[in-house]
Amino acid sequence: MTEVISVRFRGGSKTYFFDPRGLQVRLGENVIVQTAQGLEFATCTQGNHEVPDERIVKPLSAIVRRATENDFKVVEYNRKREREAFDICEAKIADHGLEMKLVNVSVGFDSNKIVFYFTADGRVDFRELVRDLASVFRARIELRQIGVRDEAKMIGGLGICGRPFCCAQFLDGFLPVSIKMAKTQNLSLNPTKISGTCGRLMCCLKYEQNAYEDASKRMPKAESFVQTPDGPGNVKGVELLRERVKVSLDSAPENLKTYRACEIKVLRNGKGSREGIEIPERTARFVEEKEEEELLQPVFSTTYYTDDHLAEAPRREKMNVEGDGKPRHRHRGGRRRGGPRPEGQAPQQPRKQGGGGQSSRPPRQQSRPEGQKDQREDRPAGENKRRRPPYRGGRRGGKGGDGPKT
Repeated sequence: MTEVISVRFRGGSKTYFFDPRGLQVRLGENVIVQTAQGLEFATCTQGNHEVPDERIVKPLSAIVRRATENDFKVVEYNRKREREAFDICEAKIADHGLEMKLVNVSVGFDSNKIVFYFTADGRVDFRELVRDLASVFRARIELRQIGVRDEAKMIGGLGICGRPFCCAQFLDGFLPVSIKMAKTQNLSLNPTKISGTCGRLMCCLKYEQNAYEDASKRMPKAESFVQTPDGPGNVKGVELLRERVKVSLDSAPENLKTYRACEIKVLRNGKGSREGIEIPERTARFVEEKEEEELLQPVFSTTYYTDDHLAEAPRREKMNVEGDGKPRHRHRGGRRRGGPRPEGQAPQQPRKQGGGGQSSRPPRQQSRPEGQKDQREDRPAGENKRRRPPYRGGRRGGKGGDGPKT
């Protein structure tokens, strides 16, 4: 076992091992490492850890130091030079009339080397272009031709799934993808639906290929002769993920029936003749076993209450006076007519119809202390009545004025 740290360079998803030389480097820290191209600025993706010796490519390079404030200034200056070099290189390509597309520019940490990445349909003679660029930047110039998949990885973007490109986010390298994978997964062979932004087959076709291959070994092929719970028939469709098959029965070939893989028995896998095939008894249907707790569990509805409902619970309990589950609104003036009467209370006499009769209600109790008189009794006659305010408008019935007109 060897102690190493994992780092990742800018614009790449692949990780590399470096010797920490006794330094304790944490996740996310920036370090300066020694590579075959010189000093490079990298980011730590995994701190000090041990790996088997078989996974290490010797000789193992070592880190130089942790990134300092001056190192960050150098990186920012190199990014500025890259933007300037990109514009200058595009102008030089147009001057020489070369059929090539510039994709990206990378300046080394020590600024001694500049790499220009481009795409082209064929071979390009760029010797004169290299001389012009070397005279402008006074550094080592390298032009590197890349493919369309590498171009998509450098530029980045969003796929048809709405997520960033897998190659630009986490893939260490490009996976081999073939059109056979799309056929195995029953996908449409339309190139616009199974191709990525780069124009090649999508890398995600490789992710579930092993699961589809395992499921296809257990499922029958199309046009297979099978026995079902409803009789023999031929397979017309297969759903690998759900492990279901669509069968055209001999008794009803117009209607397709869907069965589980465990409900059928394959008599002949694939196309062929039925001669000499002995048809066995019909297979049993698949019955889902339910747990005893689910069978014994009573069916009831659950009501969820909020805090406001719980706060009004006492008031709702008072509304239900009969206890039969139906709400009874409480009458504010006393017991509601027609409701239940408390025990020991005499029945209430009905009120007489019409006016002039005496009311059956008991007289209202006086709230004044005993011996105190009513103040209205000491007033002079006629003062107990409410006085009408004096008339201050114009003539009555008109629009107003100072007084009656003569």
